[in-house]
Amino acid sequence: MRGLLASSIGVTCAAALSLPLTLPANALAAPGTEAGKAAGRSVQPAVPGSTQSIPLVPLAGERAPGAPAAQGLPRQDVRRFSLVGVVWDDPDTALHGRVQVRTRAAGTGAWSGWQDVETHTAEHAPDPGSPEATSGRLRGATAPLWVGDSDGVEVRVRPESPAGRTAAPLPAGLRLELVDPGRAETADVTAGATAGTARRAGADDDPPLTGPLSAETAASAEPNALLAPLGATEIPALGRADTEDELFVLRAGEMTQEQLAQPYIGPRPRITTRHGWGADEKVREKGFLYTKTVKAAFVHHTATGNNYTCAQAPSVIRGIYRYHVLSMGWRDIGYNFLVDKCGNLYEGRAGGVAKAVMGAHTLGFNNDSTGIAVIGTFNTASPSATTVKAVGQLAAWKLGLFGSNPGGKTYLKSGGGNLYKKGTNVRLNVVSGHRDGFATDCPGRVLYGKLGSIREQASRLQGRP
Repeated sequence: MRGLLASSIGVTCAAALSLPLTLPANALAAPGTEAGKAAGRSVQPAVPGSTQSIPLVPLAGERAPGAPAAQGLPRQDVRRFSLVGVVWDDPDTALHGRVQVRTRAAGTGAWSGWQDVETHTAEHAPDPGSPEATSGRLRGATAPLWVGDSDGVEVRVRPESPAGRTAAPLPAGLRLELVDPGRAETADVTAGATAGTARRAGADDDPPLTGPLSAETAASAEPNALLAPLGATEIPALGRADTEDELFVLRAGEMTQEQLAQPYIGPRPRITTRHGWGADEKVREKGFLYTKTVKAAFVHHTATGNNYTCAQAPSVIRGIYRYHVLSMGWRDIGYNFLVDKCGNLYEGRAGGVAKAVMGAHTLGFNNDSTGIAVIGTFNTASPSATTVKAVGQLAAWKLGLFGSNPGGKTYLKSGGGNLYKKGTNVRLNVVSGHRDGFATDCPGRVLYGKLGSIREQASRLQGRP
């Protein structure tokens, strides 16, 4: 039966691959044209995101005796934004200090209290010496912080040092980055929307995507063409039998004898595509980067805070995407996958969810691995049970594609970092936390404590004894 089904799927996939990759003219038609209205629905065009980059200045009265000067910005009005971070010129220079922001809510005019921004993020980066790392575009940066729809900001950056040591000067070129994630192309809320379904323009949550695809969006979707129609907003879940049959199609020529005899793989979970979360494909660098295989999955937290709703998650991801590419200088968002507090899974870096896409998530160990980031901060807060379950489901499927046992161990060669020098073969859990490959708090103490249950669940879903 499997041979028959796999053969049928193979015929279908071969037929799909024989189709031209160029979309029909009406598929690329602009909203408002006859082709764009063919479905009988008007389309609300995408609202491009934007980034305000504001140089920090010395702060009067914020300098301690004998300490380097603090920098920041006094309260001020700015264009609307939802995500904030601080960048500086040299990515190899650490910021030894405390970064805090206050923001004004656009809807109410109320100012927040001071919020800390995570400063130690150099470990989330392309591997040393890689083309992405040596592009000349990289900057040092804090983690981004999600603050919601805001139109005012105040920031302070204070040098700090260990007890008994002189504080180092702040890095050169400090700038505040205020990111507006924009809005994905959506159904026009004035076209047949009821009072219960209409959303105001500029809201952080997005109605369902509709409308024609751009050429860039079509190119980004093409690596997933065997899993979902071109331009789909999600890749649907599959049952175990269908997932196993699909495995023989996706990786028939690369499967080991062990996989051919017993394909340990978890059922494919539902994954929101880049088109589904509204990625502006003109932002990232063209093309895709791949590694040879996927031997391990590194679990992260985004350190963006937990003050978001699940409806806002696509906006949060668009904000992180813009920050990684336009503020930090990476080629694309760094993570391969993201997971929100409701357990929804999202495609991260472009190149195909079933492929070995090279990420920029674990400095020194981006080769032969995948990065799964839970949206939020989990040093003291606990991820939801639904989120933990979703990470296990994703790990069971993604690692199963490459014959990796989520409950086992593997070896990865370090590309260089603060725990392992370049070239060291390191024995790691197949499902590891970021801190296993680099001295960092990521993925947060509480989420790290959930990795044992994630390994057990993923192994069980793969059907391992």
